[in-house]
Amino acid sequence: MDYLPLFCQLRGRACLLVGGGEVAERKARLLLKAGADLRVCAPHFSSPFYGWQQAGQLTLLESIFSPDMLDECWLAIAATDSHEVNQQVQASAEERRIFCNVVDAPEAASVIMPAIINRSPLMVAVSSGGCAPVMARLLREKIEALLPQHLGKVAAFAGSLRQRVKQEFGEISQRRRFWEKLFSHDRLAQSLACNDTPQVEKLTGALLREPLSDRGEVVLVGAGPGDAGLLTLKGLQQLQQADIVVYDRLVSDEVLELIRRDAERLFVGKRAGYHCVPQEEINQILLHHARLGKRVVRLKGGDPFIFGRGGEELETLAEHQIPFSVVPGITAASGCSAYAGIPLTHRDHAQSVRLVTGHLKHENQLDWSKLAAEQQTLVFYMGLSQAPEIQRQLLTQGMAADMPVALVENGTSVRQRVVDGTLADLAALAQQVKSPSLIIVGRVVALRHKLISPQIA
Repeated sequence: MDYLPLFCQLRGRACLLVGGGEVAERKARLLLKAGADLRVCAPHFSSPFYGWQQAGQLTLLESIFSPDMLDECWLAIAATDSHEVNQQVQASAEERRIFCNVVDAPEAASVIMPAIINRSPLMVAVSSGGCAPVMARLLREKIEALLPQHLGKVAAFAGSLRQRVKQEFGEISQRRRFWEKLFSHDRLAQSLACNDTPQVEKLTGALLREPLSDRGEVVLVGAGPGDAGLLTLKGLQQLQQADIVVYDRLVSDEVLELIRRDAERLFVGKRAGYHCVPQEEINQILLHHARLGKRVVRLKGGDPFIFGRGGEELETLAEHQIPFSVVPGITAASGCSAYAGIPLTHRDHAQSVRLVTGHLKHENQLDWSKLAAEQQTLVFYMGLSQAPEIQRQLLTQGMAADMPVALVENGTSVRQRVVDGTLADLAALAQQVKSPSLIIVGRVVALRHKLISPQIA
C-alpha cells in the first residue's frame, strides 16, 4: 500500500487550512463536518468563509502563511493557487511532524483526501493514491448509489446495542453471528428507516432471544486458477464470514487478500511429491475446528471437486455429521486455456475435452489408447514431472508427433507464461516452465496465436 487508510478524530482539534478560494472552501466544508477547530489563513477569502466566521464555526487569519501558525495543530491543508506557498506549508508541517495535505500535489503530501460516501457513523472512503482522482470520484458515485441512506441509522443502532450484545453472548464467534443476522434483517432496517421505535425494540428482542447455533460447519471454496477476479461472488462471501481459512499452495496471494482480516489462516500446502501436511491430517484439521463451533473455509486452487481431493475431505465430515457445503470454482483447464487463447472445444478440431491427472497413484491407471484419439483436447493437471511419460505413451498409441501442445505456467495470474510446440517437443518444453503448470494437447492449441488478446500475448 502506498497509503494506510485512516479515519481521524478531529473534533475539537486545531487544524490549519491555508487558502481562501474555491478549492479551500471544499476542504473547509469537510473539516467543519468533522468538527475541527478550524483556522484559515489567506490574504483574501471567498464569501462563504465570512459566513462561517460570523456563525462562530472557524477563525480567519487575514495574512500570509507563517510557520508558527502550525503550533498546536494536528493537521494542515495547503489549498492555495501558489505552488511556492503550498510547498512552504508542506515543509513547515514536515519539520513539526504534522500531517499535511497538499491540493493537486499528492507526491508532496503526507496525507491525501479520499472521495467519501457519508452514511455517518458509517463512512466509506475511496482513494487512488492521487493517481486518478476522477476514477475515485466515479467509483464513489457507483458505491453511493448502492448504499441506502438509512445505513447510518442501522450502524448507530448497532453501536447502542454493543454492551447489551456483549452481556448476552460471551463468545466472539457468537457475537459475530448475531451481528450478521441483525445486519441482514430487512424488516429491522426498514423499521429503523421509518423511525418505528416499538417495532425496532420488538424485532431486536426477538433476535437476542433467538438461540445461536454453536455447531461448526465447513465450506469447500474453489479459489479459481489464480486471478482474484475469477473468484465467485459466493466464494468471496464465504471468505468474509469465515472464522478460519485452511488453504493450499495454489491459492494466489491476491485471493488471500480477500479473507476477512481477523480470520485465522492455516496453510496446508501441497505440491507433487511433497505434502507438508498429509491429506488425512488435513481432514482431521477440518473436523477439529468445526467441532469447536467455527466456520471453516477450505480454500482450494481451481475447483475443489476437480483433482482437489474435495470429495475425500467431505467424506470425513459426513462420517462425523459435520454440516458442509461446496462453492465451485473456475477450474484451471477453463481459466488457463481461456487466458492463453486456447478454446477447449471447437467444431472443426475438438468435439470433447478430457481432464486428466498426471499424478497417478499406480501405473497403467489411464487408457492411453483412448487419450490418443483425434478430435479431442487433453488437459493434464500436475503433469509437469510426468511430461516425458505422457509424451511416450501418446506417441506409442499413435498420436501424431506434430500434435500441437502448450504448457501454461501460473495461468491467469500476472506471472502467466505460455510455451507451445508439438508433442515431439513436450519433454523438452517441460524443462522450460515451473510448477504450477498445465499441459494442453490438441489441434485447438494451434489457434492460440490467432485468438490470443494482444494485451495478454
